[in-house]
Amino acid sequence: MRKANAVSDFDDPTDTTYDDDTTYDLNGDGIDDATMSAGDDTLVDTDHDGNADAIVTDTDGDGVAEIYADSDGDGVLDSELTDTDGDGYIDLIESDLDGDGDVDQVLEDTNADGIVDAVATDVDGDGEFDTFAADTNADGLVDTLVTDADEDGNPDSILTDTDGDGVFETIEYGDDAVGNTPGLGTDLSGGNPYATQ
Repeated sequence: MRKANAVSDFDDPTDTTYDDDTTYDLNGDGIDDATMSAGDDTLVDTDHDGNADAIVTDTDGDGVAEIYADSDGDGVLDSELTDTDGDGYIDLIESDLDGDGDVDQVLEDTNADGIVDAVATDVDGDGEFDTFAADTNADGLVDTLVTDADEDGNPDSILTDTDGDGVFETIEYGDDAVGNTPGLGTDLSGGNPYATQ
């Protein structure tokens, strides 16, 4: 996951000047991002091309800085990056992918290992999350994919990778397009009986 490692430079006791040497590696490439102060804000250039890719600012005045980033390179800050547990690493990213002001995707590192474990996405842009992916065993691969296409709160399908090989072996169908609900305990990996021939 992306790192927002805030390190103040207090390593030289003979240096009496204040030097806020905060570093960031928001793209996780192992290279400190270029930064520039602009008033109370810090502009962050993750790819060192001279253009700011993120801003660190205290928008709500609570003394805790927020990080906003341009996740797709279009010059618009569309994601908020948060270190929810205060360990110096970003573990929550909320993005407005279509620019409508609503969060369309949430990425989360649920076990603090630096890898995204859960993703919720609003695929159709209507403000409701309808696709959920999870890495439940922390191997870096998605092993559960849940869709709720009709957004009724009940999964329409669950795909599961039971042996960790990166291939979904089990497909369970919940409610289908015609209202049948065989139940999510039903293993229908042999095919969807409701699919049109």
